[in-house]
Amino acid sequence: MRSNVPVSPDDEKLKWGGEQLGVEPYQTRANDRQMVLAVCIFLVLIIWAVYGQVTRFGFVNFDDGIYVYQNDVVQGDLTAQNCLQVFTYIHAANWHPLTTLSLMLDHHFYGLNAGGYHLTNLLFHTINVLLLFWVLRRMTGRIWPPAFAAALFAIHPLRVESVVWVTERKDMLSGFFFMLTLAAYVRYARNPWSLARYIPVPIFFACGLMSKSMLVTLPLVLLLLDYWPLDRFTSRDKKYFSVPRRLIIEKIPLGLLSVAIGLVTLHAQAGAMPASPIPLSFRISNALVAGVTYLGKFFYPANLAVFYPLPEAGYPLWQSGLSLLLLAAITAAIWRRRQRYPYLLVGWFWYLVMLLPVCGLVQVGGQARADRFTYLPEIGLSLAFTWAMAEGSRAWRYRLKLLVTGATLVIVSLVLVAHAQAAYWHDSGLLWQHTLACTTRNAVAEKNLASYMLAQGRTVEAITHAKAAIAIDPNYEEAENCLGDALSSEGKLDEAITHYQEAVKIKPDYFDALNNLGQAFMQTGRVDEAIDSFQKALKLQPAKISDESAVQSNLGAALILKGQTEAAVLHLQKAVALAPDSVSPACNLAWALATSSNAAIRDGNLALQLSKHADQLTGGNNPKVLNILAAAEAETGDFSGATTTAATALQLARDQGNVPLAEMLSKEITFYQAGQPFRDPGQGP
Repeated sequence: MRSNVPVSPDDEKLKWGGEQLGVEPYQTRANDRQMVLAVCIFLVLIIWAVYGQVTRFGFVNFDDGIYVYQNDVVQGDLTAQNCLQVFTYIHAANWHPLTTLSLMLDHHFYGLNAGGYHLTNLLFHTINVLLLFWVLRRMTGRIWPPAFAAALFAIHPLRVESVVWVTERKDMLSGFFFMLTLAAYVRYARNPWSLARYIPVPIFFACGLMSKSMLVTLPLVLLLLDYWPLDRFTSRDKKYFSVPRRLIIEKIPLGLLSVAIGLVTLHAQAGAMPASPIPLSFRISNALVAGVTYLGKFFYPANLAVFYPLPEAGYPLWQSGLSLLLLAAITAAIWRRRQRYPYLLVGWFWYLVMLLPVCGLVQVGGQARADRFTYLPEIGLSLAFTWAMAEGSRAWRYRLKLLVTGATLVIVSLVLVAHAQAAYWHDSGLLWQHTLACTTRNAVAEKNLASYMLAQGRTVEAITHAKAAIAIDPNYEEAENCLGDALSSEGKLDEAITHYQEAVKIKPDYFDALNNLGQAFMQTGRVDEAIDSFQKALKLQPAKISDESAVQSNLGAALILKGQTEAAVLHLQKAVALAPDSVSPACNLAWALATSSNAAIRDGNLALQLSKHADQLTGGNNPKVLNILAAAEAETGDFSGATTTAATALQLARDQGNVPLAEMLSKEITFYQAGQPFRDPGQGP
C-alpha cells in the first residue's frame, strides 16, 4: 500500500529502482529524518568502538618512514611553493599529490605525533561511511539496506589495514573523493545534461585520482549504477545490456582522466617493478587466486596480515583453475538472472571492476595481495549481499525478527574481530609477529621484525630474524643490510662488513648499505675503503637530505683521518648546510676548525658556535661533544673554560667506560693547563 503523504517533484525523481523493488518512494517525513539520524549515530559509534584505540598507536616500520617520519617533503614548511611542488613529486613510486598534501597538513598540526595522523585517518573513514549511507539512501529510497551495507563497509576486518595504517592515507582520501563523486553523480542523474550539475563529477573524480590512482575504473562503476539503482537504461537496454550512447558520452571526460592518470602512474611505478619480470601466466594465476581469496575473506575474515608474500613456485594449476571456474560460474549465474536480481549484477561487477587495477596483472611490489586493496571494491559485495538478504527474505514467516537478529550477530561479530585485528597495529613488533603467525616463508615480515628488534636493542633476536629473512630470500638486500647493522651493534664489524658488501653486490646503488659499509670500514681502520664507499654513496640520490648530510659528514671525518683537512672541511660545510640541527656534521666541522694544524683552515669562533649548538642539541652531557667544545674554547683563547669543560667530559667518559676518549681528554687537558690549544695529529674527534 502506498503512503498518502505528499511527495515533492524532487522526491518523485528519487524513485529510481524503488518501483521495481516494491518499496515505498523516498519521502522526507519526520520519522525518516529521525531514523536516518539514528543510523548515522549508530555508524559513528561502531566505527569508534573498533578504531578509537588507534589514536594511541605509533608509526610502524613499514612505509610509514617513507611517507612521514623520514620524509623531508612531508616535514617541510607548509608554504605555497612547497604545496605546489608536491604536484611534481613522485612519492614512494606513486604520484598522489593530494595525499602528500594531507600528510603535510598533519605534520603542520601534529609534528611527528603518530596519534594525530591516525585520528585524521579515522575521521576520513567515518565521513566515508556516512557518505556511503547517504548515497545509497538517495539512490534507492530506502534506509535499512543502505544502513547495513554501510555498517559492513565501516567495520569489516578487511578495512583495518586501510584505516589504521598511516601510509594508507591514500585509501582514506581517495575514498572520500570517491564518495563525493558518487554523490555529485546522483545529483547530476536527477537532471542529466545539466552542465552545472555535471562539472563537480569530474572535479571530485580528478581529486580522487590525485589521492590514489586505483580509482581509474570509477567510470565503469557509474555505468553499473546507471543500470541499478538509478534505472537509466531502457527496458530493452536492460534485457540485452546494451549501454545507451548517451551514458557513454557523458563518461568520456572521466575516461580521459583515467587514461591520463593511468599513464602517469605507470611512469611513477616503473622503479617499483620487480627486478626480474614476473611471467604473465604467474600474474594471471595470482589475480584469479586473489579474487577468490578476497571473496572468502569477506565472509570469513581470519588470518589477516599486512603482507602476503608471492608464492616462490607459483600456484598449482588446480588452484588457479578452480579459482577461474568459481569466478566464471558466479559471473555466469549472476548474468543470467540480471533482470530479476540487478543488485547482484551491480555488486559483483563493482567488485571485479574496482579490483582490476590492483589485482596484480601489473605487478608492483612483492605482495600476492593486500587487504587494503579491498577498501572500495568490497562495497560491491556489501551491496549485493545486503540487497540479496533484504529481497530474498520477503517470503520468510518471521522475516523482521530473523533479519534483525542476523544483522545484530553479524555486526557484533565484526566489531569484535575488527577490534582485535586493529590491536595488532599498536606497534611494529606486534604487527610482524602476527604476520609471521598468519603466513609462511615471509621474508619481508622477518626482516621488518629484525629491524624492530634492533631498534629495541634486542640484537640477538634481530640477528635471528634477519638471518631467517636471508634464508628465505638470498637476494634480499635490505635483510643483508639489517643483519650488518645488528652485527655492527654487537661489535662484530668484520662480519657486518661482509653483509654490507653482499647488500651492495645485490643492489649496487643501495645508498644506506654504502654508507653503513663506509662507517664499518672507518671503525676497523680501513680509511681508504671507507672514503671509496662514501664517495660512491654521494653519487646516488638519497631519499632524505639528512642522509646526504650524514654521508658528507662521514666522508669529511674520514678525510681528516687521512690528513686531508682542507678537503674534509668542504664536505663538512656541505653537511652542516644540509642539516644545521644534526649533531655529527656540526661536531666534525667544529673539530676540524678548532684543531687543524693548517692555520688557513682554523676558525675558532665558528668552531665555538657549532660546538655550543651541538652541546645544546645533546643536552650538555655528551663527553664527545664536550671534548670538541673544549678544543674550540682553547682555540679562542679561553683555556680556563677549556680545562673545565674537558674535565667534565673526562669524568663522563670514565663513568661511561669510554677508555680511549678518557685517555685522549687527559692528554688534551695538559695542553689547556699550559695555555696551548690542541692540534689534531690526524686521529679525529
